[in-house]
Amino acid sequence: MSTMAGIQGQILEVTVVGCQKLKDTEWFSRQDPYVVLEYSSTRHRTRTCTDGGKNAVFQEKFMFTLLEGLRDLKVAVWNSNTLSTDDFIGNATIQLQKVLSQGYDDCTWTLQTKTGRFAGEVRLILHYAGAKKQNYGSAPSAPPYAPQAPQYSAPPAPSPYSSPPYSAPSMYPQVQYSQPQSAYPPASAYPPQPSAYPPPPSTAYPPAPSAYPPGPSAYPPGPSAYPPPPPSSTYPPPPYPPQPSPYYPQGPYPGQYPPPPY
Repeated sequence: MSTMAGIQGQILEVTVVGCQKLKDTEWFSRQDPYVVLEYSSTRHRTRTCTDGGKNAVFQEKFMFTLLEGLRDLKVAVWNSNTLSTDDFIGNATIQLQKVLSQGYDDCTWTLQTKTGRFAGEVRLILHYAGAKKQNYGSAPSAPPYAPQAPQYSAPPAPSPYSSPPYSAPSMYPQVQYSQPQSAYPPASAYPPQPSAYPPPPSTAYPPAPSAYPPGPSAYPPGPSAYPPPPPSSTYPPPPYPPQPSPYYPQGPYPGQYPPPPY
């Protein structure tokens, strides 16, 4: 069922808020505008806003009985005159589709002159209570919310005859990798402690001989505390046989070798 069906005899509430930017029809004084609403044969008129000029405020509410098939409202703004006929300022046609479907419409409509020129704006607020009944009257009501306490059940005990879950064989051979063993003992987690005794001198190998002779000393040798020993030989050597010593006389008996026995 359409939301706008069945409006026959329903009440439409229209509030005339005011007008702004109205075309000025007076030359020497301020104009006195008023608004006329017309729906079918029903016609309502607001009070005259004396010296309202181009911006008039009304804040008046009117009721219209809706007719099936008529979904527009006509509005016209006039300037009230005392000694002559009233001056037409502008009019507009208000479409009721939005208010009949949503129940509320607050918009500003543009007024036009008889030649179609801009003549100002009028603001109307429309209310239609039947839209809520049609939108929600036939809708089923939701069940009241009642929080339910969660129910916990113990997990089922495993069956003694149940088999382990089937796993499909892998298309690739399973390769097992072993941890490579190191050829060296594992390093200690603590740093080595210093030895309590000095290490023994290394005597495994004799020191390598020097490839070059030792250089001369930079300083001459110091004098010796003792006189040097007499030379073992003199040069040139003494003549042979030895000559008699000039310092000691020769004995009366010449020596002979071997000596004679006693």
